[in-house]
Amino acid sequence: MKTERFTFEGHGGHKLAARLDMPEGPHLATAIFAHCFTCSKDITAARRISARLTTMGYAVLRFYFKGLGHPEGEFENTSFSSNVADLMAAHAALCARDMQPTLMIGHSLGGAAVLKATAQLAGIKAVVTIGAPADVTHVTHNFAAALTEIKANGVAEVDLGGRPFRISQDFVDDLSSVSMKEAIHNLHAALLVLHGPRDAVVGVDNAAQIFMAAKHPKSFVSLDDADHLITRPDDAEYVAEVIAAWSRKYLPKVVTEVEDPLPEGVLRVSEADPDGFLQDIRSGDNHNALADEPISFGGTNHGMSPYGFLSAALGACTSMTIRMYARRKKMALVHVSVDVSHAKSHAQDAGDKADQKVDVFSRMIHLEGDLTDDEQQRLLEIADKCPVHRTLEHSSVVISELV
Repeated sequence: MKTERFTFEGHGGHKLAARLDMPEGPHLATAIFAHCFTCSKDITAARRISARLTTMGYAVLRFYFKGLGHPEGEFENTSFSSNVADLMAAHAALCARDMQPTLMIGHSLGGAAVLKATAQLAGIKAVVTIGAPADVTHVTHNFAAALTEIKANGVAEVDLGGRPFRISQDFVDDLSSVSMKEAIHNLHAALLVLHGPRDAVVGVDNAAQIFMAAKHPKSFVSLDDADHLITRPDDAEYVAEVIAAWSRKYLPKVVTEVEDPLPEGVLRVSEADPDGFLQDIRSGDNHNALADEPISFGGTNHGMSPYGFLSAALGACTSMTIRMYARRKKMALVHVSVDVSHAKSHAQDAGDKADQKVDVFSRMIHLEGDLTDDEQQRLLEIADKCPVHRTLEHSSVVISELV
């Protein structure tokens, strides 16, 4: 993932700090991510979801709403309406870079903001809300005890998530003036509602209200026991994968020119999570996979281990080689499968030097069909001729250099 930092002009002329996460491979679509109330563009959920979406070909813009980050703006001067206007300004900034957004993603109050903004924007094909309120006045329960002071003095300092914020009466009044039902009804985009039934901050009944107010196409996916902030890495990974799989149905199939295309025959592996071992694997423009380590080794188990991929290469090549030969010889082979296991063994067990360990790959080959004993034996011999088998049996040379 390549990240570009830049600022753009918000609705009131103030500058907003933003990050544009770009895919290293083909750029399939551009998305805007709106963070939750009093959160930031760098909250764990936003960072992880954005990182995973970029591996799937999405460019993702994350930015601070006015009053929540540098370089300009005070929170007491912000409002829900100003957040919506900032989203529209972000949309314009991306369009000016010839990166027309087609996907809007909003978390919590940011989800309500993208619903409101999308109803006023052209070109948005899909919208995703994560733990969003159906009524934006829901936010006031976070500082209900201070509402009397806010009304009396016009502003009051409240504690939200351990951080001090000054909430103005204008902010409260603005929330009360917003009609979400009409905006949702006039969305003119496919809608995906993601919500956890155990969300203790914004109840799941809000998801039902959003879903019922929206026209088709619309979808709902339960986040099971995920918390409101999507703090667990597994939940953030799941959200990203669901968004990518769902949105492909609705986004235009447009691929822009890749700035750093892979040369033919080159496979690229890059970190998907620098805090762990998760790796994004890209082969050409159409193939992606994940590699990881088991949890017992400090990984997150979101992909096969490196040796798992090596075993997979042997198994796949074996099956393909058998099928190719059986097809050419017109054998009645109906189905082939290969079970592969890998272990380290003392070399003496393999008939080699006793003081060394070697890699041992065991293959259990299953053949189905009306095959004679001679045909089955011949296919077993052919399995040893698969190119990956030969590569593993012979010494290989790995050449490395810094780029």
